[in-house]
Amino acid sequence: MEAALQDGRLVSTAGATPAIADPTGFIRANTRLLPVPLLPEISLHVADEAVPLWSKTEEELGEAGLPPPFWAFAWAGGQALARFVLDHPAHVVGRAVLDLASGSGLVAIAAMKAGAASVIGYDIDAFARVAIGINAADNNVVVDARGDDLLGDAVAPDAQTILAGDIFYERDTAERAFAFLAAQAARGATVLIGDPGRSYLPKDKLRKLAEYKVPVTRDLEDADIKNTAVWTLL
Repeated sequence: MEAALQDGRLVSTAGATPAIADPTGFIRANTRLLPVPLLPEISLHVADEAVPLWSKTEEELGEAGLPPPFWAFAWAGGQALARFVLDHPAHVVGRAVLDLASGSGLVAIAAMKAGAASVIGYDIDAFARVAIGINAADNNVVVDARGDDLLGDAVAPDAQTILAGDIFYERDTAERAFAFLAAQAARGATVLIGDPGRSYLPKDKLRKLAEYKVPVTRDLEDADIKNTAVWTLL
């Protein structure tokens, strides 16, 4: 079951009594502010291990089956995409930017640091939206965090650049994500994707722009270094 924000508190979507009155405090207490391996100019609140934080989140909210804490890690696809944006700011400078499945807000923060006029970080996870705000503030930028499901029925605002880091990890999500990104590209938006070789990345429909060797944790991946590419649509 998903958690949602109401009056600054995290509650279950079933309308239960708020279980975490201070989500900001919860995130700060269960993570450490550390430089991102591929982007030392950006620091994030990250967890040392995924499973203990995942379990603690479910325990605090009194819910089982919550999504993993994607917001508490710097995923390989996001690191590569954020590095690319910082090194090639022309893709975002002065533009309205949308970061899809923003997670920790890493890519959104990089876009703001690279000179974007504004960035909206979208994530359906309420914890992620809190984390985006915390991480943005600690990196001295402002990111608007929203929870609309852009892969569902929600209508995306007009944005000149769409960023998507590490979203092709399962079939259904990948299909819906590509449909959304293709529609955005068709109306003229620049689309940039960061991906470390996930199974459902449609490489035949993409063009590679750059490649990076990204340090990651064995708690999340099958290697210490992930070869990760940045792509755009053909």
